[in-house]
Amino acid sequence: MKNTLDLDSFEKIIRNLKNKADYVDIRAGTGNSTSVLMKDGKVQEIKSGFDNGGRVRVLNGGAWGFAFTTDLSKLNEMAEYSLKLSKSLKSDVELTPSQVVNDNVKSSAKIHPSDVSTEEKKDIIKEANQAATMDNVVSTTVNYVDSEINSVFLSSEGSSISMEETRVGMFLNAVASQGEMIQFGHGSLGGSKGFEVLKNADIEKFGRKIGEKAVRLLSAEKPPSGKFSVVTDCELTGVFIHEALGHAAEADLILQNDSILKDKMGTKIGSDMVTIIDDASMDAFGYYAYDAEGTKTKENVLVENGVLKSLLSSRETASKLNIKSSGNARSIISEQPIVRMSNTYLKPGELKFDELIEDISNGIYLKGSRGGQVDTGKGIFQFNAAESFKIENGEIKTPLRDVSLSGDIMETLTKVNGVGSDFKMSMGFCGKSGQTAPVGDGGPHVRIIDAMVGGAM
Repeated sequence: MKNTLDLDSFEKIIRNLKNKADYVDIRAGTGNSTSVLMKDGKVQEIKSGFDNGGRVRVLNGGAWGFAFTTDLSKLNEMAEYSLKLSKSLKSDVELTPSQVVNDNVKSSAKIHPSDVSTEEKKDIIKEANQAATMDNVVSTTVNYVDSEINSVFLSSEGSSISMEETRVGMFLNAVASQGEMIQFGHGSLGGSKGFEVLKNADIEKFGRKIGEKAVRLLSAEKPPSGKFSVVTDCELTGVFIHEALGHAAEADLILQNDSILKDKMGTKIGSDMVTIIDDASMDAFGYYAYDAEGTKTKENVLVENGVLKSLLSSRETASKLNIKSSGNARSIISEQPIVRMSNTYLKPGELKFDELIEDISNGIYLKGSRGGQVDTGKGIFQFNAAESFKIENGEIKTPLRDVSLSGDIMETLTKVNGVGSDFKMSMGFCGKSGQTAPVGDGGPHVRIIDAMVGGAM
């Protein structure tokens, strides 16, 4: 994809404003994207488009001025408007120091989605759909998405960063029905890569597993309720870490007094086995090399051996908390950057799966996620597993359906007493303040004692 961004004109805008403001930055991007929706084997919708736009932020006397345009030729006008806005407001915004960076980040994509025909994309979607369609599966939905974005970031501090980002994803849902019983299977494939992430995958196996899961759940039993030792699979471990701990570690929520982690830095919030990391620089769906403020990304250890070590922050929120920015200011081009997770996971341990379950006489194995809810202020959560099984005398036994896991976040983290040696990242999109960002989450299998389990009536 050709980069049509005019760096020289953007640099000129920065120079013109530099002596009129405390700080200025410009972020602009061009991109193309495709999405395909297939319902029950029929393509319902194909969207394909090209976007471009730019925004200017001006900081004056502690107040932001912000303006956005989809017409890059008008970015200079937006800059003057941002300057005017910043002078009309009063606030107390300060930014942490930032390293001046000049960099050009290339995409790792081997097959650019824009070079792949819509027909070839539809063929892969059809293959996944056909594989998931089997006896008792009454409905399927496949969503395919791809995007290629070129963006630039320039600041009055001297940074100039160009980035290419490519993402491809496919999401499949299967609905199985028998009598009045309805169950679901879900799965996803993709990454911060090119079309090769799907072309090199076993699409038939991917689709078949999702259909089989939905059908298998039709004959599963209702779960018991009460406290049990549980083992969560890699996917559910990741969802728990993202929702329960990751959001609570976002600095803006802490500043809003809406996080149980407020004033907990350096304190023990989990067992010695719990080490939690957010890392935008790793090869996963939430990858980005620099955040929306030009901060280079790296591994951020949030919790180390159960102790809260750091938070997720932007330059503004980091300043208020007297810490360094973690590089987690994210946004679509047209919005103000806000604190967001990237790739958040629990660090693997040393136990094999058999070792995690061998001492459990009466427990539950929880696999996958069907959503849930978290209150970061109160520190409580409730998640629904996609599929579950009884653990009896160290062996996986009876399938269970509609199983929920709930409890207090920090109490649950302290009850982690076994961490697997395996590791897997899942992919998805996280919503916050009206913005949606691609994220990864994951970890190993994890054993939790005395966990509260419930089920549908």
